Amino acid sequence: MNEPEGLRFRRLNRPQIITDETHEPHNKGTSTYSGKVFRVTLLALGGLLLFPLIVVGFLLECPIEPQAFSLSEPPPMTGCYEPNLKLRQAERLFEDQLIGPESIVNFGDVLYTGTADGKIVKIDGRKMNVLATLGNPPCGSREREHVCGRPLGIRVGPNGTLFVADAYLGLFEVNPITGQSTLLVSARKVVGGRRLSFINDVDVTQDGKKVYFTDSSSRWQRRDFMNLIMEATADGRVLEYDTETKEVTVMMENLRFPNGIQLLPDEESVLVAETTMARIRRVHVAGLNKGGMDTFVDNLPGFPDNIRRSSSGGYWVAMSAVRPNPGFSMLDFLSQRPWIKKLIFKLFSQDMLMKFVPRYSLVVELQEGGACVRSFHDPHGTVAAYVSEAHEHNGHLYLGSFRSPYLCKLDLSSV
Repeated sequence: MNEPEGLRFRRLNRPQIITDETHEPHNKGTSTYSGKVFRVTLLALGGLLLFPLIVVGFLLECPIEPQAFSLSEPPPMTGCYEPNLKLRQAERLFEDQLIGPESIVNFGDVLYTGTADGKIVKIDGRKMNVLATLGNPPCGSREREHVCGRPLGIRVGPNGTLFVADAYLGLFEVNPITGQSTLLVSARKVVGGRRLSFINDVDVTQDGKKVYFTDSSSRWQRRDFMNLIMEATADGRVLEYDTETKEVTVMMENLRFPNGIQLLPDEESVLVAETTMARIRRVHVAGLNKGGMDTFVDNLPGFPDNIRRSSSGGYWVAMSAVRPNPGFSMLDFLSQRPWIKKLIFKLFSQDMLMKFVPRYSLVVELQEGGACVRSFHDPHGTVAAYVSEAHEHNGHLYLGSFRSPYLCKLDLSSV
C-alpha cells in the first residue's frame, strides 16, 4: 500500500464524536412512531372527556332560555368603592335563631322582619317572637316554599301597620300588635294579562293611599331566582295598588329582575333596583312625567338588591354579589354567551351554582343624585354574608340577608 492510499484509509476510519444532537439512523423511525402514539392517545383522552359534555349538550333539556345582553365594563374598585373590612365590625344578632331576614323595619325601637320559613318576627331588644305566619306550615324546604310563603320587602305604613310583600302569596297588611294579617293583593291575581309570580319589595306613600311594589318575573318564582338572573328575562314589572279603589295598575314593565323599590321624597318617582343589569332605574309614577323611566345610576360595582333611605338624605344599596375590577365577574362574562349558560344549567343545580358565587358583601351609600358617598365591604362574607338590605335606625345599620341565619348590626359611629 502506498502512502496516499494509507492516508485515505485512516481518514475514512476516524472515530465519530457523538453529541446530544447526533441522531442514530436506526432510532429515527422509533422516535416518530412514539410521537404519533402520544398524540393519538392524547386526542383519544380528550375525546373521551368531551364526549359526555357533547351528549349532555344535545340530549338534556335546559330549564332556561338565556338571552344575550350587554353590560359595561365594571367600574374600578377605587375611590368610594375602595375595598375595606368595615362590614366585619358588625355584630351578629340571633344567630341560628332566624333564617334569611330579607328586609327590616322599625316601629320605635322594635324591629320587624320576614324569614325564609314564612314567618314575620318581632324583635324587641334581645327578645324575639313570631308575630305572624302568612302561609301554611310545615315550612323550611324549597318544595314547601310556595305554600308556606316567603316574606320579602316590609314597610311601616302611616297608620302604624306593616305592609309585607310575600313572594308567593301576595301583598299583606299586618297588625304589629296582634299579628292579624289582611290580604290586599293575591299573587293569583292577573294584572295586565299576567299573574304575579315573584312579588319582591314594597313601599307606601305618606298618606297610605298608594302602595308600590315589584313583581320580579312573570315566568320564574323566588325559589328559581338564579334561573331568572342567568336567563336575563325582561318580564319584571313595577305595580301600584290603590288602597281606596283596590285596583292594581302596571306602572312599568320589561325590566330585568326589578328588585328593591324606594319612593323619592316628592313621591312622584320610585327608585327600582334592576338587579341583572347592575343599575338603579327611576320610574315616574305621578306628575307630568308619569309613565316614564330613566336611569338613576348605571354600572354599579355589584348587583343591587334593596334600596332604603339614609339619614343624610341619600340611599343605602345592598349588594350580595360584586363585579370586581380588577378581577373576574362570572355574570359579566356570561352575559353575551347564552350557550355557556345553557350548558351550565344542564350540568349543575341552582344550589350547586350558589356555591360558586363569591361571598362578597357590599353596602353603598348614594347621594340624591346617584353619586357614591361611602361603601362598606366584607370581601369574603366572613361576618355579613348574602346581604339584601341595609336599614338605618338610631345610628346603626341593620343588615338583612336572603339566606344567612342571623341579622347583623353595624355601629355607624365606628366606621
